[in-house]
Amino acid sequence: MGKNLQSGERLRPVDLARGHGLSTQAVRNYEEAGILPAADRTAHGYRTYTSLHAGALRAFLALVPGHGHQAATSIMRAVNRGAVDEAFRLIDESHAQLLGDRRTLQAVETALRDLQPGTERGGGEGSGAGAGSGAGGTFIGPLAVELGIRPATLRKWERAGLVRPRRDPLTGYRVYDEAAVRDARLAQQLRRGGYLLEQIAPLIARVRAAGGLEPLQGALSDWHGRLSARGRALLAGAAELEAYLLRRG
Repeated sequence: MGKNLQSGERLRPVDLARGHGLSTQAVRNYEEAGILPAADRTAHGYRTYTSLHAGALRAFLALVPGHGHQAATSIMRAVNRGAVDEAFRLIDESHAQLLGDRRTLQAVETALRDLQPGTERGGGEGSGAGAGSGAGGTFIGPLAVELGIRPATLRKWERAGLVRPRRDPLTGYRVYDEAAVRDARLAQQLRRGGYLLEQIAPLIARVRAAGGLEPLQGALSDWHGRLSARGRALLAGAAELEAYLLRRG
């Protein structure tokens, strides 16, 4: 890689920064973080970059929209230390997350299509109780495990009005009936879709009242758009990273 760093036009930090609306300090920070290869230094200690560094910067900035800053940083660090397979694994994880989010969106839409007026009342004491369940419902621990969240998160959602568990009259424990479990699942799926608690609460309240898909149509349409944008961003990032890998040789 030393030969590549020595060849081509010499660039200053400001030359790399200017084309991307960055500060020169940001470029130096990217180098120190391993996002860019190490720069050569002049006799006076000034950094000098090449087209290889420019390609690394383009690749990183293209990766960020699809992978996020942290994952894009890890990908570039792996590439720059020669661990290309590790970089590919990180890229695969982002694609797997996108696929998971697409399946989550589909699950939300399916769940909402299945809603009928009054379902939050129909799933009460007659609902089945499995492992970790109380009479007519599920306790907070098993539900948190099922959703992959902490019990504290479910309590926070309760305070925000997203879920409405009842209290067992003997133990005082929270018991989530079928409707409360459904609301918790919807809340978890919408949180994964990027929605804030204050955005989710009125949607769930409207679903309870209306018993249909209509209240969430706008949110679901927006979610579809954001997933499509992420997919395109992953493609754009892959193209710039491939160009960088070819330049590195």
